[in-house]
Amino acid sequence: MHLEEKKKGSETSTSGLIEKEFLDEGLGEAAYILGTKIYRDRSKRLIGLSQSTYIDRVLKRFNMHDSKKGFLPMSPTMILSKTQCPSTTDEQKRMSETPYASAIGSIMYAMICTRPNVSFALSVTSRYQSCPGEGHWIAVKNILKYLRRTKDAFLVFGGEEELVVKGYTDAGFQTDKDSSRSQAGFVFCLNGGAVSRKSSKQDTVADSTTEAEYIAASKAAKEVVWVRKFVSELGVVLSASCPLDLYCDNISAIVQANESRSHQKFKHILRRYHLIKDIIDRGDAKICKVHTDLNVADPLTKPLPQSKFEVHTKAMGIGYLS
Repeated sequence: MHLEEKKKGSETSTSGLIEKEFLDEGLGEAAYILGTKIYRDRSKRLIGLSQSTYIDRVLKRFNMHDSKKGFLPMSPTMILSKTQCPSTTDEQKRMSETPYASAIGSIMYAMICTRPNVSFALSVTSRYQSCPGEGHWIAVKNILKYLRRTKDAFLVFGGEEELVVKGYTDAGFQTDKDSSRSQAGFVFCLNGGAVSRKSSKQDTVADSTTEAEYIAASKAAKEVVWVRKFVSELGVVLSASCPLDLYCDNISAIVQANESRSHQKFKHILRRYHLIKDIIDRGDAKICKVHTDLNVADPLTKPLPQSKFEVHTKAMGIGYLS
């Protein structure tokens, strides 16, 4: 939720507006908000968000409540493209009766609130809403099957002594088979849980993994600016005045981002992507190296094997509360 100040002053700060709007009513601590269950354990310093009831409704709406339970939102072997769009009139008519766009929208709400780990699968399947084929619909149902298996999971925040925001950026090189464009992904975690994430196809073709990673890091760096401003306004993150660590697993992209001038090999890249240099120079972000296996943004850029996917899912704060 993006909150904006109307005017300066402590009484109109973000936290002040929230308190005035909701806490003055004497309603006590919230248990549900917009279909999301709020769990709180003060002794363990944990807060969890769950959408199990909402997911149950979605599964019933699309007749998936008795389906098999999936282990992944998208299998590494699944490849989607425009070639799978309907090619005959009969197929077009049959697929037009499929609630494809409605399912995408329903999954999107869960993804935004508590399930950042399905962002990549949703990003890919949403590209075919205007003319979905049977293969595309199977991919959407696979996301629903995964949500059925994990419907009782929570997005959990807590367990860390100091509130620190950490950002991760990654790119999947030329993952889109129709345009040869790469997939960019970033995720920002606070106190063990994801608070901001995005998975999207890049709007230009990258001719190397380094270039794709650099463009992805630039997009993530712009999010750094907003995240720092937002948490600073909340006044609960002591490290908000320090540069935010943005982790990347491509050393060449890191070197290029830290150079004041663009390397000869990067002269063709659109100017807007070099904004990351200014963001680093003015102290908003510090780009750091992270091993690929520890890059939490990895599942936002490509489909992963189950073992790797589950490791990153846990790192985003998604898990079960006993």
